Amino acid sequence: MTEQASSAYANNGNTSEAADFGFEANVEQLLEMMTHSVYTERSVFLRELISNAADACEKLRFETLSNDRLATVANAPLITISVNKDERCLTIEDNGVGMSRNDLISALGSIASSGTRAYLDQIKNESGAENKEPAANFIGRFGVGFYSAFMVADRVDVFTRRAGEEKAWVWSSHGKGHYTITPLELCDAPITGSRIVLHMNSESDEFLDPWRIESIVKEHSSAIATPIDLTPAPSEETKRIANGSALWTRQKSEITEKEYQDFYQQISGQFDEAALTIHWRAEGRSEYTVLAFVPGTKPFDLFDPARKSRSKLYVRRVLISNETELLPSWLRFIRLVVDSADVPLNVSRETAQKSPVISSMSKAISTKILQELTKLSENTPEKFTQIWNNFGSVIKEGLHEDPNRRDAIFAIARFATSKSDNKTRTLKDYIAELRENQTAIYYITGDDTKRLASSPHIEGFNARGIEVLLLDDPVDAFWVTSALGYDGKPFKSITQGLAEIDSIALLDPSANPPETVSEVAELVGALKETLADHLGDVRISTRLTESPACLVAADTGLDRQLSRLLADKGQQGGYNKPILEINPTHEAVTALAMKFANKGLKDTQEDMHLLLDLARIADGDLPIDTVSFTKCLASLIAKNS
Repeated sequence: MTEQASSAYANNGNTSEAADFGFEANVEQLLEMMTHSVYTERSVFLRELISNAADACEKLRFETLSNDRLATVANAPLITISVNKDERCLTIEDNGVGMSRNDLISALGSIASSGTRAYLDQIKNESGAENKEPAANFIGRFGVGFYSAFMVADRVDVFTRRAGEEKAWVWSSHGKGHYTITPLELCDAPITGSRIVLHMNSESDEFLDPWRIESIVKEHSSAIATPIDLTPAPSEETKRIANGSALWTRQKSEITEKEYQDFYQQISGQFDEAALTIHWRAEGRSEYTVLAFVPGTKPFDLFDPARKSRSKLYVRRVLISNETELLPSWLRFIRLVVDSADVPLNVSRETAQKSPVISSMSKAISTKILQELTKLSENTPEKFTQIWNNFGSVIKEGLHEDPNRRDAIFAIARFATSKSDNKTRTLKDYIAELRENQTAIYYITGDDTKRLASSPHIEGFNARGIEVLLLDDPVDAFWVTSALGYDGKPFKSITQGLAEIDSIALLDPSANPPETVSEVAELVGALKETLADHLGDVRISTRLTESPACLVAADTGLDRQLSRLLADKGQQGGYNKPILEINPTHEAVTALAMKFANKGLKDTQEDMHLLLDLARIADGDLPIDTVSFTKCLASLIAKNS
């Protein structure tokens, strides 16, 4: 027990009087926690020290506006990083405002005492209101970033000189709860600013590699407003690794197409050209800048099961996260950069907290991107078609997952149809060509457009000139069940329930089929009995004109393709027995009907199973018994040879 606590206990321990105690901390343990628990990535130390250096340069710039004397010592803002492998030292130097002895005590001698926050408070007090111009350019807020240096260094030395002051100081600590401040010879001190020297520990060799330092800077700090130079070794030439200008902070009119494309390739890791660039600044309750790219080709991770968006979140031009969930999964192909000064962060600045600001930004950004895609589809349809061909299958996920934006997605959606001739059409095009008495938007789902276009189910619709959407993406089987419809017309699967198209006239009135022979009605009953284990029902079809038979789903329940998808995932409960529809005028059906009438069930059972297997194959399934099916076909070939 400390002397203070013992005294308090002696004075109050045996009384009922209230007492006031101060928290006590083991500073060494606190530093250990700060440097090993707050941050998840050790490389973050460099980002934090660069952010502090950038703040120092910004402070000096701001002070020179009102102090002509400081203007004489201020140079163009610059941060220099130097590597010395032989001495195992990494140095981060800036020519910013520097620190006085009192500044060192208050800022570096007190954990979680942010010099930037104190400086902004001072500005606020002096001006009577928050000065947004400088605040937007300052990065530090919490006052703990500096201590991340002890993750990689056994000792940290800070050589500094406050702008406008004669004296210079060196602050030094091993991060064990103590530090020293001693006067510094002016010959060893910067003219103004700070030089932080990290004496790297044995586990931090990677941070003495100039290539590693350059990669960290380019990933996390290349956008800050201060240029950054790197000196790879004492004897090597210094080179510029960050020019102090973030592309997205510049006016669109000042940026060339090549600069946009180069930046897209940098953040995407791809070598194609972006198909669409979207760049804007949002103002209002939240202010942020957005630069978004639609890739020209499909990214390799487009169908990664995680379905994460690749959005870079910057706060005051410092990269906070590479994978912030700022976009819904159905826009995950967008390569996005967002820079905000309003996002609330946790103490380590490594993750944005879940907040109304993030949620509001996410909704607004998604809406804006969708608006830009809509404009492109209307003004440059050829260019939009390229985007849809690459990413339409992903955008359609939004039809199922984002009901609030479903109408907007329908406006840009493109579909292959039975009339499209290898081109895609919009739902607006579809509605404009509805046949008389047509009350629904008809579709068929599967996994291959060509097979869908030749499906037996579509024959009766083609005969009546009814356009059918050919939906060959897995997500299509899901969104059509949740979407109510489009322009007042419901979506209806042509593989489910009754076709109900008799009221729509045939394109060729002379093509009306002959009357059904009576023997077919008897065949229907025999098929129901013989194939009861595999079918829910057998009925005469109004949708078939050329094929002998097809399988359809029940009037209620799941579409055939959705049933298959659920069955593949082990959800057998969604897989109901199909219905067999037969074409009463097809020669194979009439021949089977006559054979059944003349020879009975025993001699026609094999043919009935063959008819079912033919329908299954046309529907994309295997025969029920492949061995029996092949034997049956071989027997037929032998009989007809």
